[in-house]
Amino acid sequence: MIGVRDDGRPLFARIAEQIENSVVDGSLPEEAQVPSTNELAAFHRINPATAAKGVNQLVTSGVLYKRRGIGMFVATGARTLLLERRREEFARAYLAPLLAEARKLGMDAEQVKKMIDTWGDA
Repeated sequence: MIGVRDDGRPLFARIAEQIENSVVDGSLPEEAQVPSTNELAAFHRINPATAAKGVNQLVTSGVLYKRRGIGMFVATGARTLLLERRREEFARAYLAPLLAEARKLGMDAEQVKKMIDTWGDA
C-alpha cells in the first residue's frame, strides 16, 4: 500500500483516491477485497472513522460494495466507471483550457491536433 501524501485535501479523500488508483492500475481488480478500515487506519496512523469515510465515499459512488460480515470489495465495472470519470475530469481540467487558449490564438482544432501529434512524438 502506498502512503498518502499531504496535499492539503482531507485525509479521507486521499484514502479514497489511493484505493481508486489501485483499481485503475489493476492492483485491486474487480471483486478483490479492499483492506479494512482498521487496516487502512493502522497503516496510515489515522482514526478508523477517517478511513471509513473514504471507503464509504467509494461505496456511495459505486466503486466498492460491502459483503456483510466479510468486508468491502471492488464492484464489477468499477475500473471502467473510474476511467470514464477521470477522462471527463481530464477533459475539463486540461482540454477545455487548452482549446480556449487555442481559440484566443486563432487556432482551429486541426492545428491543435497537429501540434499534439508533433509534441507527442518528441
